[in-house]
Amino acid sequence: MQESIDAVRGWIEASTRIVVLTGAGVSTESGIPDFRGPHGVWTKNPLAEKLSNIHHYLSDPEVRKLSWQHRLDHPTWHAKPNAGHIALVELERRGKLHALITQNIDGLHQRAGNAPERVIEVHGTLHEVVCMSCGWRGPMQATLERVRAGEADPPCTICSGILKSATISFGQALVPEVIDRAMQAAEAADLLLAVGSSLQVYPVANVVPAAKAAGARIVIVNAEPTPFDDMADAVLAGRTGDVLPRLCAKRGHR
Repeated sequence: MQESIDAVRGWIEASTRIVVLTGAGVSTESGIPDFRGPHGVWTKNPLAEKLSNIHHYLSDPEVRKLSWQHRLDHPTWHAKPNAGHIALVELERRGKLHALITQNIDGLHQRAGNAPERVIEVHGTLHEVVCMSCGWRGPMQATLERVRAGEADPPCTICSGILKSATISFGQALVPEVIDRAMQAAEAADLLLAVGSSLQVYPVANVVPAAKAAGARIVIVNAEPTPFDDMADAVLAGRTGDVLPRLCAKRGHR
């Protein structure tokens, strides 16, 4: 792997518009489980898949009540950025990072120090709530305080509509403007770094061939093979918290 890491470090050194795509593999190292992995949320609790479905959420008050209880104890509230997150902050400080597209909803990139305006959250954020009727948005913690105070399924204080985390549930449409922004960023990249993602969730995975078609080098860092490994200029297998610090540090630093 050393030769590949040295080659990628050289590409990073020569790049000025690096776009990073991060998936669940970056967050799992901070203690936030993925959905489908061996220790994933759905693997351990099949009911959790139902809670993640927008149709069940909107139609069943009991699903909403259980969802709010799960949000109270979500691992995001205690998670801290790991070495992989910190390495991407260093990439931004070096003036290399054009955009950071993330499939994660935990806000750890911003907590680590990446500028919020560079982070494109394609699956939304757990740190806000949204009303499914009037579109009102507010901080998650304020609504969780209402749950702690006894409101099992807190309604919108503006229109009494159903409140939900500002994340994209299964069966729920992605925000077209956010996806467009991600694709435009990919097409502007001179190097795309796909990190900790299975690259099996669409349309987000399309940023890889889009960047390639626009002339960018593709580097994939993931513990398992992905469908785009053959397209990549380099594939580095391993934990993102181990590999990213080695890639993103300035030359002369290991």
